[in-house]
Amino acid sequence: MDDYPLLNLFWTMLWLFLWVMWFFLLFKVITDIFRDHELHGWGKAGWLILVLLLPYIGVLVYLIVRGRGMSKRDVKQAQDNEKAFQDYVQKAAGAGPRHSPAEELAKLSSLKEKGDLTQEEFDKAKEKLLT
Repeated sequence: MDDYPLLNLFWTMLWLFLWVMWFFLLFKVITDIFRDHELHGWGKAGWLILVLLLPYIGVLVYLIVRGRGMSKRDVKQAQDNEKAFQDYVQKAAGAGPRHSPAEELAKLSSLKEKGDLTQEEFDKAKEKLLT
């Protein structure tokens, strides 16, 4: 430990941290290139070639030119994921689409007219529906 001073250890840790952050940023940019639905094939290929062949310049140019849209695409992706999750939960729970109280009352009324419900059952269901 004497042959590697503490200051050199801090510099090594700093460079390692910057290296890891660089790869994180590079993967984030590559992911954003493929996530963007407005950017078509040749545009994606061009940005990918630029980012992979000239990584530092390519990523910085990408962030300058298209950086503002990255957050919008992230938010849209999160909203789409949330909606898909909510739809899955509703489907798994067996909860169908919600009907308005007027539709439910009409359905109860038609069941009563057919004779499937008695007046007492109709009144209880109606009261439950309206409260």
